[in-house]
Amino acid sequence: MSIPLYPFAEPRSLPEPLRLVLLGATGSIGEQTLDLVRRFPDRLKLTAVAVNQRWEDLARLLGDLEPLVSVGDPAARDAAAGAGVFGDRLLPGADATALAAAAEGDVLVNGIVGAAGLAPTLAAAARGWRIALANKESLVVGGNLVSAAVIAGGAEMLPVDSEHSALAQCLRGRRREDLDRVVLTASGGPFRETPAHQLANVTLEEVLNHPTWDMGPKITVDSATLMNKGLEIIEAHHLFGLDYADIDVVVHPGSWVHSLVVLRDGALLAQLGMPDMRLPLLYAITGEQRWPLPGERLDLLEVGRLEFEAPDTERFPCLRLAREAGEKGGTAPITLNAANEVAVAALLDRRILYADLPGLVSSALDRLPAAPVADLQAALAADGEARRVTLELLTDHDGTPTLRGNL
Repeated sequence: MSIPLYPFAEPRSLPEPLRLVLLGATGSIGEQTLDLVRRFPDRLKLTAVAVNQRWEDLARLLGDLEPLVSVGDPAARDAAAGAGVFGDRLLPGADATALAAAAEGDVLVNGIVGAAGLAPTLAAAARGWRIALANKESLVVGGNLVSAAVIAGGAEMLPVDSEHSALAQCLRGRRREDLDRVVLTASGGPFRETPAHQLANVTLEEVLNHPTWDMGPKITVDSATLMNKGLEIIEAHHLFGLDYADIDVVVHPGSWVHSLVVLRDGALLAQLGMPDMRLPLLYAITGEQRWPLPGERLDLLEVGRLEFEAPDTERFPCLRLAREAGEKGGTAPITLNAANEVAVAALLDRRILYADLPGLVSSALDRLPAAPVADLQAALAADGEARRVTLELLTDHDGTPTLRGNL
């Protein structure tokens, strides 16, 4: 029996052009999706897009593309309507979830950052769509809920994260009994070689200076703390039905090897390529097809050597916290993610230091014991409570933002 790469339906052959609904259109995934639409005008059709506030950026990015437009924030939607840039294509009162539930489409590209992506994922699953999932928080916050919804709706879920796309490609056609474990690769972020005593003094600009990937600010911060890799451990658990003990992480600074599979006879299978998110994105959108994509190719002679090292969970405790939360299950991953989102926002607003972030997440996890999650309402309630607790941790009794390196 072949290993079920996802506990979901196999990718179907859909008629072209594939109709895309894009959420998070102004982020890095959104911009690269729009690039693919322009590269394959006869095979991809953008029917609807959603943003929360950045409607001016969206208007610039869309250019001559004319999808339906959802602007989630009411004030931003009113401003967009007043400017008239989208005409009658601007939907009144529609957010990303409403768009996923009602727009015409075949494929949902979920590029929303954070737990806000969960409800649209569930809405698309209920419609039986193909979901190209770049929103890992859908599985971190609602993994079991998403799995059940995808199965019930006859939907497809294909990962956009380069690491999980690599695992999907390496696992295709393999028997479960032949699998030993999987290995997620991490770039190590900008502080891979920074001594521990210097981490308390790093600047926000240094945090956002990722050595290999061009990503949005939230994911870039998560890469610097290795929280992103921790979230990917939880994502891999739900996508591939793997025990946490069978999911390893290695640091690979070059970011050429996107992940590996270890078979029980000791064979290692790896997927290599340029650090270009358009590759896994197109692979997910097309249902694991191989469309010709012009661009830079990986030159092994130029790369020369592939370097790997063990992650340092003492300097980067978020990786350990994420694995522990995943193993506890229930609301623990929800608390982890919500506390991290609040802490990252505070860091980007310069309210806390880089070194404060792991302590905030750890404290929130200590205050909120793991509990079962029965449905979406319970998941959202746990998310809200974790955000409330983390915001309390952010301020002292006078309401002044705390700036401590060891919360």
